[in-house]
Amino acid sequence: MLIPRSITTEKISYPLWEDKGIEVSIKRLDQIHELASGNKFFKLKYNLEKAISEGHDTILTFGGAYSNHIYASAAAAKSANLHSIGIIRGEETLPLNPTIASALEHGMHIHYVSREEYRKKTESDFLVSLKEKFGNFYMIPEGGNNEEAIKGTTEILSQDDSEFTHITTSIGTGGTFSGLANKINKDQILMGFSSLKGDFIHDEIKFLLEKYKITPEGKTQVVDQYHFGGYGKVNSDLIDFVRWFYKEFEIAIEPIYTGKMIYGLFEMIKDDQIESGSKILILHTGGLQGLAGFNHRYGLSLPL
Repeated sequence: MLIPRSITTEKISYPLWEDKGIEVSIKRLDQIHELASGNKFFKLKYNLEKAISEGHDTILTFGGAYSNHIYASAAAAKSANLHSIGIIRGEETLPLNPTIASALEHGMHIHYVSREEYRKKTESDFLVSLKEKFGNFYMIPEGGNNEEAIKGTTEILSQDDSEFTHITTSIGTGGTFSGLANKINKDQILMGFSSLKGDFIHDEIKFLLEKYKITPEGKTQVVDQYHFGGYGKVNSDLIDFVRWFYKEFEIAIEPIYTGKMIYGLFEMIKDDQIESGSKILILHTGGLQGLAGFNHRYGLSLPL
């Protein structure tokens, strides 16, 4: 099973925040596991337990060629002595990128499907065809979002985190945000920064909270203007910020999720959208394996 490492919460200081009377700390979820790090650890934890308790020896899940979820699922399945199958959107590209290469090294069977087929990933006929091809398996949805994932991500915050007025996280599929919303106290504000373009994310979060019967005690806020053009999209400002952040604080972040979230938070502090006296907890949700793939894809050398 997944065995967690200890994680730290580090206060990070910067003159602008001090001038505005704001304290910022970062919870290093990226430290919790060597391979299945960050929020993926919490999303997979109870899914693996359920797979084993139901007598499955194989998990099957979905993702893109650079997916943190695919990478973490392969490693987590191996640690739990389970076989794994990854249904990958798009065609095989050689040489393999670091994400797919690592998944294969951890024993994952990779099956590529067209983008048209991939859009059918929740349809019963498509799932039946997968069972006909691969036999019985325990299915984990794309991004890991299901009841077990929500249960896991609820555990990200501990009693020690109750001192913070704001909790910030990135949003991809919304599962982590939903789990956190289930845990914040009445005096806290949960801020989620969407890495996807479009205001649909507000409806998606509302749907998840209703589906899993989550009524947050504190306030929730979805910030949707720091997506940099959409999922996987970046520009030179964001790349420069990721480099600066590492140089300033010696903490590696990636530009797809956490980088966008922290960039957005900094802008909001600068623009006085966060009130003086606030104590902010940034959640570093991992995804650093994606840096290797990102550097490989774009010929960059962002710090790992």
